[in-house]
Amino acid sequence: MSKSVQSKVKALRLYRTLHKWIGVPLIIFFLVVGVTSILLAWKKKVELLPPTQKTKVENGTWILPSEMVKIGEEEMVKIGEDPEVDRLDIRPDKGIAKVTFKTHFTEVQVDGYSGEVLSVSTRHSDWIEKVHDGSIIDFYWTGEEGAKLTYSTLTALGLLFLAFSGFYLWYYPKLIRRLKKA
Repeated sequence: MSKSVQSKVKALRLYRTLHKWIGVPLIIFFLVVGVTSILLAWKKKVELLPPTQKTKVENGTWILPSEMVKIGEEEMVKIGEDPEVDRLDIRPDKGIAKVTFKTHFTEVQVDGYSGEVLSVSTRHSDWIEKVHDGSIIDFYWTGEEGAKLTYSTLTALGLLFLAFSGFYLWYYPKLIRRLKKA
């Protein structure tokens, strides 16, 4: 066997070993990313987001955003959840506003004209998204982005490595056969 073939065979063995030992622990992360990707892609079809309500008032005057936030906070106090608001999503075409919160996944939908609470529901897609990108660890324990960055970086690097090593595991045997025939 020529030195060229021997070096390719040696590299193939190394890639096979690395591919196996890096791939096995990463399977868990790839399964999490894959399953959560499917759920997030289908979130509206499988109702992981609360359905957006519509106003019951026609041609009224919008209440102030600060009032919408206050209504959302009051609703959280009623059910015993932390009232700290994360964001207010105003939907003029539906006549409603969605109030979401920093420390939990609840959403309050408020009628933009009357101030009536139309819906209080859990936004399942929000926690699934946090599982998907690894920020669920940061959300519950650290409050920083360290776990998200580590998880995302290692998963992406692992996927890139497995793609390259997988290519070589497919290509090198063909190359070795060609070199042996020559």
